[in-house]
Amino acid sequence: MSTTNTATTPPTSGPGLTKSAPAPSASSGGPGSRAVPAAGTDEGRIGLRANLRHIGALVRRNALQIKQDPESMFDVLLMPIIFTLLFVYVFGGSVGASLGGSREDYVNYVVPGLMAMMGMNISMAVGSGVNDDFRKGVMDRFRTMPIARSSVLIAKIVVEIGRMLVAIAILLGMGFLLGMEIKTSVLDLGAAIGLSLAFGASLMWIFILLGLTMKTAQAVQGVAMLVLMPMQFGSSIFAPPSTMPGWLQAFTDYNPLSNLADAARNLINGGPVAHSVWMTLAWAAAITAVTAPLAVAKFRKKS
Repeated sequence: MSTTNTATTPPTSGPGLTKSAPAPSASSGGPGSRAVPAAGTDEGRIGLRANLRHIGALVRRNALQIKQDPESMFDVLLMPIIFTLLFVYVFGGSVGASLGGSREDYVNYVVPGLMAMMGMNISMAVGSGVNDDFRKGVMDRFRTMPIARSSVLIAKIVVEIGRMLVAIAILLGMGFLLGMEIKTSVLDLGAAIGLSLAFGASLMWIFILLGLTMKTAQAVQGVAMLVLMPMQFGSSIFAPPSTMPGWLQAFTDYNPLSNLADAARNLINGGPVAHSVWMTLAWAAAITAVTAPLAVAKFRKKS
Protein backbone atom coordinates (compact mmCIF):
# COMPACT_ATOMS: atom_id res chain seq x y z
CA MET A 1 0.00 0.00 0.00
CA SER A 2 1.57 3.26 -1.00
CA THR A 3 1.70 6.21 1.30
CA THR A 4 1.38 9.88 0.55
CA ASN A 5 3.55 12.54 2.11
CA THR A 6 2.27 15.90 0.98
CA ALA A 7 4.60 18.07 3.04
CA THR A 8 8.30 18.61 2.59
CA THR A 9 9.14 22.27 2.96
CA PRO A 10 6.71 24.54 4.80
CA PRO A 11 6.02 28.02 3.48
CA THR A 12 7.24 31.05 5.36
CA SER A 13 4.76 33.38 3.72
CA GLY A 14 1.91 33.35 1.26
CA PRO A 15 -1.85 33.90 1.00
CA GLY A 16 -3.36 33.59 4.44
CA LEU A 17 -0.05 33.04 6.20
CA THR A 18 2.01 35.68 7.92
CA LYS A 19 5.74 35.39 7.80
CA SER A 20 7.07 33.38 10.71
CA ALA A 21 9.60 34.69 13.14
CA PRO A 22 13.14 33.42 12.43
CA ALA A 23 14.12 30.33 14.35
CA PRO A 24 16.46 30.95 17.29
CA SER A 25 20.09 30.72 16.37
CA ALA A 26 22.48 28.25 17.84
CA SER A 27 24.03 30.98 19.95
CA SER A 28 20.71 31.83 21.58
CA GLY A 29 19.89 28.34 22.75
CA GLY A 30 22.83 26.10 22.09
CA PRO A 31 23.34 23.57 19.33
CA GLY A 32 20.69 21.21 20.64
CA SER A 33 17.99 23.79 21.30
CA ARG A 34 14.61 23.55 19.55
CA ALA A 35 12.71 26.38 17.88
CA VAL A 36 10.37 28.16 20.26
CA PRO A 37 6.84 28.61 18.89
CA ALA A 38 6.01 32.17 17.97
CA ALA A 39 3.67 34.12 20.17
CA GLY A 40 0.03 34.09 19.25
CA THR A 41 -0.12 30.49 18.05
CA ASP A 42 -2.74 29.56 20.60
CA GLU A 43 -5.90 28.64 18.71
CA GLY A 44 -8.03 30.54 21.18
CA ARG A 45 -6.41 33.79 20.00
CA ILE A 46 -6.93 33.13 16.28
CA GLY A 47 -10.25 34.11 14.74
CA LEU A 48 -12.31 31.86 12.54
CA ARG A 49 -11.61 33.85 9.36
CA ALA A 50 -7.87 33.80 9.97
CA ASN A 51 -8.03 30.09 10.72
CA LEU A 52 -9.86 29.43 7.43
CA ARG A 53 -7.27 31.49 5.55
CA HIS A 54 -4.48 29.43 7.09
CA ILE A 55 -6.22 26.18 6.18
CA GLY A 56 -6.76 27.41 2.62
CA ALA A 57 -3.11 28.39 2.23
CA LEU A 58 -1.92 25.05 3.58
CA VAL A 59 -4.35 23.15 1.33
CA ARG A 60 -3.00 24.99 -1.72
CA ARG A 61 0.54 24.24 -0.61
CA ASN A 62 -0.17 20.53 -0.11
CA ALA A 63 -1.92 20.36 -3.49
CA LEU A 64 1.15 21.91 -5.14
CA GLN A 65 3.29 19.26 -3.50
CA ILE A 66 1.15 16.59 -5.18
CA LYS A 67 1.55 18.40 -8.50
CA GLN A 68 5.32 18.34 -8.06
CA ASP A 69 5.23 14.65 -7.10
CA PRO A 70 2.61 13.02 -9.36
CA GLU A 71 3.75 9.54 -8.30
CA SER A 72 2.00 10.18 -4.98
CA MET A 73 -1.29 9.75 -6.86
CA PHE A 74 -0.53 6.24 -8.11
CA ASP A 75 -2.42 4.58 -5.25
CA VAL A 76 -5.50 6.72 -5.90
CA LEU A 77 -5.44 6.08 -9.65
CA LEU A 78 -4.60 2.38 -9.69
CA MET A 79 -6.10 0.95 -6.49
CA PRO A 80 -9.77 1.32 -7.60
CA ILE A 81 -9.05 -0.31 -10.95
CA ILE A 82 -7.09 -3.24 -9.50
CA PHE A 83 -9.50 -3.96 -6.66
CA THR A 84 -12.58 -3.77 -8.88
CA LEU A 85 -11.18 -6.14 -11.49
CA LEU A 86 -9.77 -8.46 -8.83
CA PHE A 87 -12.92 -8.91 -6.77
CA VAL A 88 -15.37 -8.94 -9.68
CA TYR A 89 -13.50 -11.60 -11.65
CA VAL A 90 -12.22 -13.67 -8.71
CA PHE A 91 -15.30 -13.67 -6.47
CA GLY A 92 -17.97 -12.44 -8.84
CA GLY A 93 -19.02 -15.82 -10.18
CA SER A 94 -19.42 -17.64 -6.84
CA VAL A 95 -20.70 -14.75 -4.73
CA GLY A 96 -22.95 -13.55 -7.55
CA ALA A 97 -24.51 -17.01 -7.71
CA SER A 98 -25.07 -17.01 -3.93
CA LEU A 99 -26.92 -13.71 -4.37
CA GLY A 100 -29.21 -15.38 -6.90
CA GLY A 101 -27.63 -13.72 -9.90
CA SER A 102 -24.44 -13.61 -11.95
CA ARG A 103 -21.11 -11.81 -12.06
CA GLU A 104 -22.88 -8.73 -13.46
CA ASP A 105 -25.16 -8.65 -10.42
CA TYR A 106 -22.13 -8.86 -8.14
CA VAL A 107 -20.80 -5.63 -9.66
CA ASN A 108 -23.77 -3.76 -8.21
CA TYR A 109 -23.10 -5.44 -4.87
CA VAL A 110 -19.35 -4.98 -4.50
CA VAL A 111 -18.70 -1.54 -6.05
CA PRO A 112 -20.74 0.38 -3.41
CA GLY A 113 -18.94 -1.67 -0.76
CA LEU A 114 -15.55 -0.80 -2.25
CA MET A 115 -16.40 2.88 -1.73
CA ALA A 116 -16.07 2.19 2.00
CA MET A 117 -12.79 0.35 1.45
CA MET A 118 -11.29 3.21 -0.58
CA GLY A 119 -11.80 5.65 2.27
CA MET A 120 -10.11 3.42 4.83
CA ASN A 121 -7.09 2.61 2.65
CA ILE A 122 -6.48 6.22 1.66
CA SER A 123 -6.88 7.38 5.26
CA MET A 124 -3.92 5.24 6.28
CA ALA A 125 -1.62 7.39 4.12
CA VAL A 126 -2.32 10.44 6.29
CA GLY A 127 -0.83 8.87 9.40
CA SER A 128 2.33 7.77 7.59
CA GLY A 129 2.70 11.24 6.04
CA VAL A 130 2.35 13.04 9.39
CA ASN A 131 4.89 10.73 10.99
CA ASP A 132 7.35 11.29 8.15
CA ASP A 133 6.89 15.07 8.35
CA PHE A 134 7.85 15.04 12.02
CA ARG A 135 10.96 12.98 11.35
CA LYS A 136 12.04 15.50 8.70
CA GLY A 137 11.40 18.50 10.97
CA VAL A 138 8.63 19.93 8.79
CA MET A 139 6.11 20.00 11.62
CA ASP A 140 8.57 21.79 13.92
CA ARG A 141 8.68 24.64 11.43
CA PHE A 142 4.89 24.76 11.25
CA ARG A 143 4.67 25.00 15.01
CA THR A 144 6.87 28.11 15.03
CA MET A 145 4.37 29.92 12.80
CA PRO A 146 1.46 32.03 14.09
CA ILE A 147 -1.22 29.59 12.92
CA ALA A 148 -3.69 27.35 14.70
CA ARG A 149 -2.33 23.89 15.44
CA SER A 150 -5.45 22.23 14.07
CA SER A 151 -5.16 24.05 10.71
CA VAL A 152 -2.11 21.97 9.75
CA LEU A 153 -3.98 18.72 10.36
CA ILE A 154 -7.27 19.89 8.86
CA ALA A 155 -5.46 20.98 5.69
CA LYS A 156 -4.03 17.48 5.34
CA ILE A 157 -7.49 15.97 5.74
CA VAL A 158 -9.00 18.32 3.13
CA VAL A 159 -6.38 17.30 0.57
CA GLU A 160 -6.86 13.60 1.35
CA ILE A 161 -10.63 14.00 0.92
CA GLY A 162 -9.89 15.34 -2.56
CA ARG A 163 -7.75 12.29 -3.27
CA MET A 164 -10.50 10.06 -1.96
CA LEU A 165 -13.02 11.73 -4.27
CA VAL A 166 -10.77 11.00 -7.26
CA ALA A 167 -10.48 7.34 -6.20
CA ILE A 168 -14.26 7.00 -5.82
CA ALA A 169 -14.81 8.60 -9.25
CA ILE A 170 -12.44 6.07 -10.86
CA LEU A 171 -14.10 3.24 -8.91
CA LEU A 172 -17.55 4.22 -10.15
CA GLY A 173 -16.21 4.59 -13.68
CA MET A 174 -14.89 1.03 -13.54
CA GLY A 175 -18.21 -0.12 -12.13
CA PHE A 176 -20.15 1.44 -15.01
CA LEU A 177 -17.77 -0.13 -17.52
CA LEU A 178 -18.44 -3.55 -15.94
CA GLY A 179 -22.20 -3.10 -16.05
CA MET A 180 -23.16 -1.39 -12.79
CA GLU A 181 -26.50 0.39 -12.86
CA ILE A 182 -27.93 3.16 -10.69
CA LYS A 183 -31.34 1.82 -9.73
CA THR A 184 -32.36 4.88 -7.69
CA SER A 185 -31.26 8.38 -8.72
CA VAL A 186 -28.19 10.54 -9.20
CA LEU A 187 -29.00 12.32 -5.93
CA ASP A 188 -28.89 9.01 -4.08
CA LEU A 189 -25.55 8.26 -5.71
CA GLY A 190 -24.29 11.65 -4.53
CA ALA A 191 -25.51 10.87 -1.02
CA ALA A 192 -23.58 7.58 -1.06
CA ILE A 193 -20.42 9.41 -2.14
CA GLY A 194 -20.87 12.10 0.51
CA LEU A 195 -21.41 9.48 3.21
CA SER A 196 -18.22 7.67 2.17
CA LEU A 197 -16.23 10.92 2.28
CA ALA A 198 -17.60 11.87 5.70
CA PHE A 199 -16.75 8.50 7.22
CA GLY A 200 -13.33 8.44 5.55
CA ALA A 201 -12.54 11.89 6.98
CA SER A 202 -13.35 10.66 10.49
CA LEU A 203 -10.99 7.70 10.04
CA MET A 204 -8.18 10.08 9.10
CA TRP A 205 -8.15 11.45 12.65
CA ILE A 206 -7.44 7.92 13.93
CA PHE A 207 -4.49 7.50 11.59
CA ILE A 208 -3.18 11.01 12.32
CA LEU A 209 -3.21 10.16 16.02
CA LEU A 210 -1.47 6.89 15.22
CA GLY A 211 1.12 8.72 13.13
CA LEU A 212 1.80 11.13 16.00
CA THR A 213 2.15 8.25 18.46
CA MET A 214 4.28 5.70 16.62
CA LYS A 215 8.01 6.23 16.11
CA THR A 216 8.28 5.39 12.40
CA ALA A 217 6.09 5.42 9.31
CA GLN A 218 6.67 1.67 8.94
CA ALA A 219 5.24 1.11 12.41
CA VAL A 220 2.19 3.19 11.46
CA GLN A 221 1.62 1.06 8.37
CA GLY A 222 2.10 -2.17 10.30
CA VAL A 223 -0.40 -1.30 13.02
CA ALA A 224 -2.82 0.14 10.46
CA MET A 225 -2.82 -3.10 8.46
CA LEU A 226 -3.64 -5.07 11.61
CA VAL A 227 -6.74 -2.90 11.92
CA LEU A 228 -7.61 -2.70 8.23
CA MET A 229 -7.63 -6.39 7.35
CA PRO A 230 -10.20 -7.69 9.89
CA MET A 231 -12.34 -4.55 9.52
CA GLN A 232 -12.51 -4.89 5.74
CA PHE A 233 -12.90 -8.63 5.34
CA GLY A 234 -15.08 -9.03 8.43
CA SER A 235 -17.74 -6.83 6.89
CA SER A 236 -20.43 -6.91 4.22
CA ILE A 237 -18.18 -5.23 1.65
CA PHE A 238 -17.36 -8.35 -0.37
CA ALA A 239 -20.00 -10.92 0.58
CA PRO A 240 -23.34 -11.01 2.39
CA PRO A 241 -22.96 -11.78 6.13
CA SER A 242 -25.58 -14.54 5.84
CA THR A 243 -22.88 -16.79 4.35
CA MET A 244 -20.56 -16.29 7.36
CA PRO A 245 -20.41 -18.31 10.62
CA GLY A 246 -22.46 -16.99 13.53
CA TRP A 247 -19.57 -15.48 15.52
CA LEU A 248 -18.36 -13.57 12.46
CA GLN A 249 -21.87 -12.35 11.69
CA ALA A 250 -22.00 -10.84 15.18
CA PHE A 251 -18.76 -8.95 14.50
CA THR A 252 -20.01 -7.87 11.08
CA ASP A 253 -23.24 -6.47 12.52
CA TYR A 254 -21.27 -4.03 14.70
CA ASN A 255 -18.58 -3.25 12.13
CA PRO A 256 -19.00 0.39 10.98
CA LEU A 257 -17.71 -0.53 7.52
CA SER A 258 -20.71 -2.86 7.15
CA ASN A 259 -23.04 0.03 7.97
CA LEU A 260 -21.33 2.24 5.39
CA ALA A 261 -21.28 -0.49 2.73
CA ASP A 262 -24.96 -1.31 3.31
CA ALA A 263 -25.91 2.38 3.24
CA ALA A 264 -24.04 3.04 -0.03
CA ARG A 265 -25.38 -0.19 -1.57
CA ASN A 266 -29.01 0.58 -0.72
CA LEU A 267 -28.68 4.21 -1.81
CA ILE A 268 -27.52 3.01 -5.24
CA ASN A 269 -29.56 -0.19 -5.64
CA GLY A 270 -32.62 0.72 -3.61
CA GLY A 271 -33.66 -0.57 -0.21
CA PRO A 272 -34.01 0.60 3.40
CA VAL A 273 -31.32 3.15 4.23
CA ALA A 274 -32.37 4.96 7.40
CA HIS A 275 -30.72 2.65 9.94
CA SER A 276 -27.43 2.16 8.10
CA VAL A 277 -27.12 5.86 7.20
CA TRP A 278 -27.73 7.05 10.74
CA MET A 279 -25.40 4.43 12.19
CA THR A 280 -22.65 5.49 9.76
CA LEU A 281 -23.09 9.16 10.66
CA ALA A 282 -23.12 8.30 14.37
CA TRP A 283 -19.87 6.35 14.02
CA ALA A 284 -18.25 9.19 12.04
CA ALA A 285 -19.31 11.80 14.63
CA ALA A 286 -18.17 9.67 17.57
CA ILE A 287 -14.79 8.85 16.03
CA THR A 288 -14.15 12.51 15.19
CA ALA A 289 -15.29 13.76 18.61
CA VAL A 290 -12.91 11.39 20.40
CA THR A 291 -9.83 11.31 18.18
CA ALA A 292 -9.66 14.86 16.74
CA PRO A 293 -9.02 16.60 20.12
CA LEU A 294 -6.54 13.88 21.06
CA ALA A 295 -4.69 14.31 17.75
CA VAL A 296 -4.49 18.11 18.11
CA ALA A 297 -3.31 17.80 21.72
CA LYS A 298 -0.67 15.24 20.70
CA PHE A 299 0.44 17.53 17.87
CA ARG A 300 0.98 20.38 20.35
CA LYS A 301 3.01 18.27 22.77
CA LYS A 302 4.98 16.03 20.41
CA SER A 303 8.69 16.75 20.41
